[in-house]
Amino acid sequence: MAARDHVVLFPFLAQGHIIPFLSLANLIQERHRSFTVTLLSTPLNIAKLQLLLPAASRLRLHSLPFDGSHHSLPPNSENTDSLCPADIVRLQLASQSLEPHFEHFLQVARPAVIIADVFLGWTVLSARKIGGGVRHATLTTCGAYGTMAFTSMWLHFPHKSTGDDEFHVPGFPPNFRLDRTQISRYLRSADGSEPLAAFVRRQIRLSLLESDSILCNTVEEIESFGLRLLRENTKLAVWPVGPLLPLEAKESYNRAGKKSGINLETCIQWLSRRSQGSLLYICFGSQNTISASQMTALAVGLELTQTPFIWVIRPPLGFDMNGEFKDEWLPEGFEARMRDRDQGILVRSWAPQLEILTHESTGAFLTHCGWNSVLESLSRGKPMVAWPLAAEQFYNAKMMIEELGVCAEIARGVERELEVDRIVTVIGMVMEGEEGKEMRRKAAECKELLRDAMREEEGGRKGSSIKSVDNFILTAVSATRTEKEVI
Repeated sequence: MAARDHVVLFPFLAQGHIIPFLSLANLIQERHRSFTVTLLSTPLNIAKLQLLLPAASRLRLHSLPFDGSHHSLPPNSENTDSLCPADIVRLQLASQSLEPHFEHFLQVARPAVIIADVFLGWTVLSARKIGGGVRHATLTTCGAYGTMAFTSMWLHFPHKSTGDDEFHVPGFPPNFRLDRTQISRYLRSADGSEPLAAFVRRQIRLSLLESDSILCNTVEEIESFGLRLLRENTKLAVWPVGPLLPLEAKESYNRAGKKSGINLETCIQWLSRRSQGSLLYICFGSQNTISASQMTALAVGLELTQTPFIWVIRPPLGFDMNGEFKDEWLPEGFEARMRDRDQGILVRSWAPQLEILTHESTGAFLTHCGWNSVLESLSRGKPMVAWPLAAEQFYNAKMMIEELGVCAEIARGVERELEVDRIVTVIGMVMEGEEGKEMRRKAAECKELLRDAMREEEGGRKGSSIKSVDNFILTAVSATRTEKEVI
């Protein structure tokens, strides 16, 4: 296989990034079968990915050497999902140590195209160093709107130049405003000189301003506004290639890459006893949690609403998220009452999210608005109750509410106490109110748009994202071949 027909994908060391990259790698391999497609990561991540690939897969997996102990990380730390916030920062900074190993791989493989993560912006410089016309593309695993807002906030710090609670964000229309409560705790206090802030700013500048093009895990028909802003501000070609997730029902995998049969069976059996659209699914992602007092307030509010629910629950803020959950973090007897009344179940650590969202009994998703969760919810036609907690989640929630009309916000962040009355009001509105009906209608429309984007019908008609993937690959490979011929 000629090097010019080799595509290399390199995600950041986080499960929420690796899985979309895996989906894109499989999609490219499926559509361009004569190409070699290789996905890079560290040894432990590669070992987990091998469990997800079918025996007949032609996708190549390649591990780059990494030793977390050289960066003051706990043993076997190669993925943010298993780390506390302080260690996540160390892992982010440590990811730069992969640079020489990545460049050695490029020297041998000489690929035509590199698709790298936003947080691996230094790969742009590696691509230039290797020469030979190799094309570099950045895949942002967020949506276009969230990526644009995140980029502008980190590069410009607009909240630092005003004392007002609301402020304009550079790159957006004049009437676009953010509130200080829509800024993550770290960004709110950063000034750009801190090691993590300097790292993030450098990766953004390289990956979104110096790359040859951008791939975005979204759909043109849903995010036309965000895509237009991203194109105008980066001056790069932006290719929407989403949604990068399974669109048909399938067995979910837990964070170790293994099927979790007990949780799957428990959740599906419980769902089967609910009426259509009656259940609220609650999950804050694999790296987020709320405070103990907020957890208690949410439990009280759920009990008052009498809404059926499945709650994926982890220890609260300040405790080991991967540790054992203690009953003391909830109202006394709450779990037993919910079980006895057949109102709700608490699932420790992990639940089969795709199956739950696919099930007809699920009416809405109370989510932190991480982009993978947003796409999973919309691809199943489910409206959302937003509780953004970190990173670009605040911007995703804003878009879901103001641009798509598929969401209502119940809270922001972990610093403010949660009002029980608001829980009851918002959940009641989304699950049973007229506003909720309209959200479900719009979510159903989004579902069809997401699925249409990934369809290819007889006669050659391609969905917008399928067409975008094909055009990107052919354009990038053609450019590489032309440059090699000139050289």
